[in-house]
Amino acid sequence: MKILHYCLIIVGLGLNLKAAAQTGISGTIKADYVPFSNYIRPDSVKTGSTSNFKRMQVGLSIPFSVKIDSSGRPKMWAVNLAGSYAKMENRDYETKLFPAELLNAQVGLVHMRPISRTWSIMAMASVGVYTDLEEVNYNDVLLQGGVLFIKNFNPRMALGFGPVVTNTFGVPMILPGIYFNWVTNGRYRLHVNFPENIEFGAQMSPAFELKAVVELGGMTAEVKRDDKSMLLGYMQIIAGLRPEFKLGKSVTLQLTGGTTLTRTFSASSRKLKDFFKPKKEADPSFSTTAYGAVAIKWNLSKIKK
Repeated sequence: MKILHYCLIIVGLGLNLKAAAQTGISGTIKADYVPFSNYIRPDSVKTGSTSNFKRMQVGLSIPFSVKIDSSGRPKMWAVNLAGSYAKMENRDYETKLFPAELLNAQVGLVHMRPISRTWSIMAMASVGVYTDLEEVNYNDVLLQGGVLFIKNFNPRMALGFGPVVTNTFGVPMILPGIYFNWVTNGRYRLHVNFPENIEFGAQMSPAFELKAVVELGGMTAEVKRDDKSMLLGYMQIIAGLRPEFKLGKSVTLQLTGGTTLTRTFSASSRKLKDFFKPKKEADPSFSTTAYGAVAIKWNLSKIKK
């Protein structure tokens, strides 16, 4: 599960990676919903207790300095804002196991510039509040940042790596940052954006594309357990179909319908010495159920990357 926590950290930074490729203001408003499904205990016993998950997400990238070099690549600075609010209803539990609310709010600064004909560098830093809203204090403030060196093999493939620093686990900790983006051309298009999602789409018309997607997402919150600061991670992997409609040159409507492949909660100690210890039991999870989402995206970039 620590590997999935790591992936969620990289996904959080991935918001900056995608936004930094835009040369104009871009943003997303998304709502997703997971209906009630049964709680599965760590010993794999399916119970009659049920929980749902409703979430609203907002993201905004605002470049405030953009210069395009002779090869068409940007040298830029941007501010990124992101927020997620989730609400859960938990029914028929003997004791409280899961939060009723989660809030993640983040502001970050990104700088990207080419350093050679095929290499670029990206530096990012962010601060955010990650809380279950029961008690908001300094423990809920998480910092992260990193520097990625990105190799652009061609306009359709890029691989990035570099150090990522986070205090998610209590003390500043350096993790390896990995980014891989690959997209094919043509009517049928495969897009791999590790570790966030994989999409395979068919362009049905200039204004309509139908995609099959597998997507990783989640939220994080600092919580109190037995008077100790713990890190609670919610993680879900979904698969489904995503019709995508272009509403003009700058706005896109996305509808997603499918199923949850996995949906888990994990509570981890924030002490560095505990990070490397194997868990004695599996994380609590939920049975597979339906998934639905609607999103509006806009991109006011003057040029496409």
